[in-house]
Amino acid sequence: MAIINTGLLSKGLRSEFFNRFEATNTHFQDLSTRIPSTSDSESYKWLGSIPRMREFGTGRVAKGVRTESYSVENLKYESTLEVDRDEVSDDQTGQIRVRIAEMAQRAATHKDFLTSQLLANGDSAGFNSYDGVPFFSTLHVSGSSGSQSNKLTSTAVDTDDATTDEFKTSLRAAIGAMMAFKDDVGDPIAITATGLVCVLPTNLYLTALEAVNATIVSTTSNVLQGVAQIIPYPWLGGLDTWYLLKTDVVVRPFIFQDREPIEFTALTENSDEGFRREKFLYGVRARYRMTYGYWQHAVQTQFTV
Repeated sequence: MAIINTGLLSKGLRSEFFNRFEATNTHFQDLSTRIPSTSDSESYKWLGSIPRMREFGTGRVAKGVRTESYSVENLKYESTLEVDRDEVSDDQTGQIRVRIAEMAQRAATHKDFLTSQLLANGDSAGFNSYDGVPFFSTLHVSGSSGSQSNKLTSTAVDTDDATTDEFKTSLRAAIGAMMAFKDDVGDPIAITATGLVCVLPTNLYLTALEAVNATIVSTTSNVLQGVAQIIPYPWLGGLDTWYLLKTDVVVRPFIFQDREPIEFTALTENSDEGFRREKFLYGVRARYRMTYGYWQHAVQTQFTV
């Protein structure tokens, strides 16, 4: 019996999937610190300050990490495409290959999607930072830091369509707030205004680009030119809220807990599904978790009237 090979029955399909997967533009790797995971969950007891350098004097003074900690369980993710055998046999235009390519893009951007959900829900109960309060909160306290807030508001005439000047005002305030955050011994955390990224809904994209790229804004020299990278996230729900993140640090705003990398599997004509139901299955699987890192490296700003 002849086997009709459309190319979907060969190992080449796996290569095509991973070529598309690796070529897809993503941002999560720049916004998060990757932590290799070796078990079903990881405990983060190191989220707290490291002692500053001091004179040696009479000897070393060892300091342990603070008690703030939390455990993060890895999650398993999958996506499976079912294709009728007749579709495979009749496919002459590569339409199924296109669907596999789309699967690769969706798999590649999944961590970006999860990051957007951490941002969008970061001020809600249950979406907590390591200090036990919501990631975006007005009530952050750690050791000798005093009460601190990374949840700001800024005025705009139209909260869903802020102007360039209004965005610049909010950006100045967000940078100022981030530069003032202190750790649990009262030391400043963000000691330089570098590595800044504005993550925002798509309606603010062009406004933010002008705010940080234009040489002149409203006939005035733009002191914020080049201060931050602009990343639009289409998955963010609110049109009136954006986020400033600091990324050139050891512990970034998010943690990518990497347990098992993406796998691509095909069950075709020799599988049970292929024989009994004449259905071919193409699927991906991975285990990881996107979670919160340092809240001090993230500021939420919501436009209000």
